[in-house]
Amino acid sequence: VQLQASGGGLVQTGGSLRLTCAASGHAFRAYTMAWFRQPSRKEREFVAVVRPSGDGAYYSDSVKGRFTISRDKNRGYLQMFSLRPEDTAVYFCAAQLVGSYNDARSNARAYGYWGQGTQVTVSS
Repeated sequence: VQLQASGGGLVQTGGSLRLTCAASGHAFRAYTMAWFRQPSRKEREFVAVVRPSGDGAYYSDSVKGRFTISRDKNRGYLQMFSLRPEDTAVYFCAAQLVGSYNDARSNARAYGYWGQGTQVTVSS
């Protein structure tokens, strides 16, 4: 499975962006998929995750209520509203969770496939 994230850009505080994770290969539809982000000079952090079925979405506290994760057979999405400067980061999509959904879903080391990042910059 190859993943390719896109949709990043420069937006003002309060603005919106929609990220897309395009997947090659039929196996993607069977995988849990997630979004992580990595601010400059900081560790990669969990953002959101969703089950293969599209339900069971789970979010980090910092984005809950502002971001929405969704997916279809071949793509994953992250709709971001009310963006803040602290949301500035490189955003990555990941798939193929190894481990329990509830226990491992926010652990970057638990994912087998990663896309390249897409930069999101929120100006104040």
